[in-house]
Amino acid sequence: MRRSLSPSAYRALFCDLRTDQLLDALTLHEVGFDDWIGKSGSASGSIPIPDADMAARVRAAVQPARTALWIERGRDLWWGGIVWTATATSDSRGFVSLAVQAGTFDTYLDHRRLLDTQTAVAVDQFDIARALVDYAQRTPGGDIGIEYDDHLSRVTRDRTYSRYDMAPIRDLLDQLAGVENGFEWRIAVHRDPASGRRVKRLRLGHPVIRGAATEIVLDHPGPVLAYSWPVDGTQRATAWQSRGASTNANQTSESVPLMSTALVADDDLAAGWPRLDGASDYSTVEDQRVLDSHARADFAAARRPHTIPEITVALDRTDLSPALLGSTIRLRIRDLWHQIDARYRVVGLSISPPERGRPETARLYLEVP
Repeated sequence: MRRSLSPSAYRALFCDLRTDQLLDALTLHEVGFDDWIGKSGSASGSIPIPDADMAARVRAAVQPARTALWIERGRDLWWGGIVWTATATSDSRGFVSLAVQAGTFDTYLDHRRLLDTQTAVAVDQFDIARALVDYAQRTPGGDIGIEYDDHLSRVTRDRTYSRYDMAPIRDLLDQLAGVENGFEWRIAVHRDPASGRRVKRLRLGHPVIRGAATEIVLDHPGPVLAYSWPVDGTQRATAWQSRGASTNANQTSESVPLMSTALVADDDLAAGWPRLDGASDYSTVEDQRVLDSHARADFAAARRPHTIPEITVALDRTDLSPALLGSTIRLRIRDLWHQIDARYRVVGLSISPPERGRPETARLYLEVP
């Protein structure tokens, strides 16, 4: 049996965001971090400040919106992102600490806007996505070192992004990925095995991101310590319509938005499901085909909402790592409620390092086929 790593096996590296120059390696207490496919990950922790020398080190190394945070486990990079907030606190005994909150590198694109009109005609959707990231990084001061490869999805799109919308680049990427026959994207981190360089890489997957081919078997009882298996009907819909941009150029009359074709799941209604209306808004979409594609994708997701179970796994009894994102595991559960032996894709990962007697665990979030 493998032994759990001690808290000291995790290191927090604080670096300049633009150059990745190491500023300092500092101890983080009460640390936790997660990463996802489909949304941003986060990390948090507290830096103890026992004396004036440490206060000076922390002040020099941690500047929110300018500092990158990398978390190492042993020799491997397990998380990377940007420090966005830092809060100094002092308790009743005068102990000072700095609580930091960080988001994965994709959160940078939430803070960048498209300020120049961009047009693509019959361009592969992956190339459109890469062009949006290029736009962010080619602006003076905008290059934070996001890399990518040049593989294609073989799905072409027409897109026009107006500078007048001043849309966050993250929103444009999510909308591009979220249409019918779209894709998944994330910014993954790893250490280059040859040079040791820390790498931020834009990963694109059509229709989904796939991880390592090696399958891991997890059992409950066994390495799976606990699970939660929700079934949520609040997001379900049996009818759908999406709303786009205003199409009325006459300023003297009422503004009317572009509307998608109305969609109804007649077979669900015939099977006994009630009418459940759903809607979505795309205020910058002016093309009927694009809006209809969004509506079909949204309706497909709402007709069969994804169940996202979570399992808590003992890390000292498995070979898990953040590279598992996108990979398939085989999960076997035998208890009073479940008799499961099935495969699930890992879409989220949350790590709780060992601290003060707490075991080292990973919480896996799974996509049900």
